[in-house]
Amino acid sequence: MTDNVLPTFLAQGEKARLFPVLSLTSKEGRATSILLGVMQHVPALAQAILKPFNQRVGQRSRITCFTEVVFKSSGKVHKARPDGLVVMNTGKSEWDCLVEAKIGNAPLEADQIEEYRTIAKENKIDALLTISNQFTYKHDVHPLPQVTNSRSKVKVIHWSWLAIATEIDLLLSNDSVTDTEQVMLLDELKRFLSHESTGVKGFDRMPPEWGELNKLVSAGGTISPKNPLADASVRAWQQEMRDLSLLMTRETRENVVERLPKKWRNSPDERYKAEIKRLCDKNELGGELTILGAVAPLEIRADLQRRVVEVGMTLNAPDDRKSNTARLNWLLRQLKNINSDEAYVTFYWPGSSQPTVHSLAGLQADPTLVEDGKQHLQTYSFKVFISRSLGGRFAQQQNFITELEQLVPDFYASIGQNLKAWQKPAPKIEPRSTEGHHDGDGSE
Repeated sequence: MTDNVLPTFLAQGEKARLFPVLSLTSKEGRATSILLGVMQHVPALAQAILKPFNQRVGQRSRITCFTEVVFKSSGKVHKARPDGLVVMNTGKSEWDCLVEAKIGNAPLEADQIEEYRTIAKENKIDALLTISNQFTYKHDVHPLPQVTNSRSKVKVIHWSWLAIATEIDLLLSNDSVTDTEQVMLLDELKRFLSHESTGVKGFDRMPPEWGELNKLVSAGGTISPKNPLADASVRAWQQEMRDLSLLMTRETRENVVERLPKKWRNSPDERYKAEIKRLCDKNELGGELTILGAVAPLEIRADLQRRVVEVGMTLNAPDDRKSNTARLNWLLRQLKNINSDEAYVTFYWPGSSQPTVHSLAGLQADPTLVEDGKQHLQTYSFKVFISRSLGGRFAQQQNFITELEQLVPDFYASIGQNLKAWQKPAPKIEPRSTEGHHDGDGSE
């Protein structure tokens, strides 16, 4: 298939344009056309977006994209119209992928996606790409559970617009693209996606159920696993954790991902059940982010009972120091420039002994506080964290997210990026005694 010829299964379609001639109200169509238009000319971007499909964009690969596509179906024109089509030709084989995109607050619809899967199957199209402002922690785990759990064999991969914008940012900041014209295209696409008029946005508010859930907890109520307030809040929290990972990726210029137990990575249901249980049992939501090169994962916790948000990191204590005060002093030297009444340190102890918590300011003034009642034990790790009480803002849909997305990068910039792990000193050779030493010349 050449660039100017439609695939045989299309009744009509337009080549994806960098400057689409569309109505100003057609934000979806413009964003889709511009993205696909850039993908045709920047192989690195195409490779990044198609990588979750296990597709490799090689030197001989030719990417051709179409918009406003209309499909033939059993000799008739199909009514359903996906937003785009990606065709990758390697010379030896062809791989095709439908595109369905939403912008602004418009959500993807499971029924529509299943209909496009049917079209793909009928036309021997390999896969479907969905793009929206909805977030997911893994590209092959769709934000709509019905799509992930479908029996359809047509693979669906999801990207949020913000994830695409972040990927572009990484390509530019890491000098992954050297061709001047391609860099210019990526710069312009980044500028386009970052403008508020485009309709691309991060996760900026919890659902209405969040406020009601907080009222229930404040009143001393019990959260049931089947409570729709819990369901909506956990699913929103999962989207916010993904948004935070993208935020920290842009801030650090390194790929930041959620740190998940192995059993959760390919089982969104297991993760959901565990997070619902945590919310019901402890009245809290939480998660961790892995930052390449950082001393430890970034731990994030939202406590509904106390209306507090906590962000911290856990380090192993140096085991070459015997006293707890000496171990603490090793940590305090890393925190000597921190002056915050929101900073705390948790100490973990062996056996059944419960962790203890002290304010950083108190420990800086008197490091021996760590020994209080624990002289017979040795602390084996510390958690350094900031705890911020939000009061009424905690239960507010937008203010909760605003506060959280300010605290996470602030903690990492002021504390997290400066923490260093303890390293066991290299073994030493003791000086040899010279008594009775011979020069080796054979003389007595």
